[in-house]
Amino acid sequence: MKKIFIITAICLMCYKCNSTKPEPRGPNVHKPISDQSLASGVIYEANIRQYSSEGTFNAFTKDLPKIKELGVNVIWLMPTYPISSTKSKGPLGSYYAISDYKGVNPEFGTLKDLKNLIYNAHQMGMYVIFDWVPGHTGWDHVWVKDHPEYYLKNENGKIIDPIDPRTGESFGWTDVADLDYNQPQMRAAMKDAMLYWIKEFDIDGYRVDQAYAVPFDFLEDVFKSIRKIKPVFIMGELEQDSGKNSYLPLFDGSYDFPGYELNVEIAQGHKTVIDYLNHIDDFVLDHDDSHFLLNFVSTHDKNAWNGTARERFGDAQHAIMASNYLLPGLPLLYSGVEYDLDKRLLFFEKDSFPKLAGETYKLLKKLGDLKKKHPSLNSGKVPGSFNIIQTSLREKVLAFERVKKSDTIVFIANLSKDHIGFTSIYNGQFKRFQDEKIKKLSFSYEYRMQPWEFWILTK
Repeated sequence: MKKIFIITAICLMCYKCNSTKPEPRGPNVHKPISDQSLASGVIYEANIRQYSSEGTFNAFTKDLPKIKELGVNVIWLMPTYPISSTKSKGPLGSYYAISDYKGVNPEFGTLKDLKNLIYNAHQMGMYVIFDWVPGHTGWDHVWVKDHPEYYLKNENGKIIDPIDPRTGESFGWTDVADLDYNQPQMRAAMKDAMLYWIKEFDIDGYRVDQAYAVPFDFLEDVFKSIRKIKPVFIMGELEQDSGKNSYLPLFDGSYDFPGYELNVEIAQGHKTVIDYLNHIDDFVLDHDDSHFLLNFVSTHDKNAWNGTARERFGDAQHAIMASNYLLPGLPLLYSGVEYDLDKRLLFFEKDSFPKLAGETYKLLKKLGDLKKKHPSLNSGKVPGSFNIIQTSLREKVLAFERVKKSDTIVFIANLSKDHIGFTSIYNGQFKRFQDEKIKKLSFSYEYRMQPWEFWILTK
């Protein structure tokens, strides 16, 4: 009888070790994501592999309090699934060459570790969304062997990597196999995998990779099924020239890619504020209030293939970061930006960066606090109004106000490399966010600003 008791106890201990459920730590205070929580939201794109020297879920979980300090309430995890080794690029391969949609990359930890990360984020009032890659799989995926009919093939009947429809040639993504959405069983398996993480891990939505390349009717069907389970936030990587993109109504958010590129050109002296004001009129304000545009200075793609925020924006970096928080939309931060990430992180092998909180961290912390406390900066279905402030130097000065009821915030920035003087008919007395000094605006003043200087004025 004693031996049976000991064996039972050992079994229970082993079950406890292998269970993906986190240890009880008090009541679950997590509330479903909502329009109100997104209205003042900040998104953080987490590159688990490169975020720390360990490159693990547990190392990232330890830093959740620091990330929350930045005002972050939505964490987007880059793909955490097992990576295919067949035709792999580099020693570790691409996060986007997935070998199992329901698995976890052992490089990062276990399913239990991942569930613990999600649980801790929820307890701190933050949401977690997964990166979903529905267009292709790695060559090690079980479907390649068991269901080759799930994939697109060439004239010789061989599975192919993705083809660029504009050229008819390969994108060069030779580490992945292109999926065929004309196969109903493949669609059903993909949908099942997407529902799995919502049901079993209580995640709060998805960022959909290359959403523009996935059939509309599939996305419409799977998103409806997901939203029947719980409220979620689904953002898409979409190609868009205006707010008229037919895919937009399916998604809660998408990137302001044109705004990012315009800001780069302004920082490099090739475009002016007038170009950006036209972008606001024709693109930003053309989107429905229920759709969030993501404002950013870096993402994993931009950092790896185009350059760091410092490389692209130079001394304009902080002014652009500040505008990203005050413009309509959601600010998006990429891992390391808060610590002045000064290198292009390796994509197919291990890398990391030092975490020394400097001026950028302090700025982002204050901006996150500002966005949280001021309803005038709300976006989405409960937005603060957005009004351009006219100045005598429209090509160099970006000036606007955000207003909601009695709350008003004014943003004025010199988006040029020149020392400038300008006037405006805008009047009012404000407190400057940077140093809390009183700042009076009057049509009788000529204002002087240094290159890339910006003011955030609260009333």
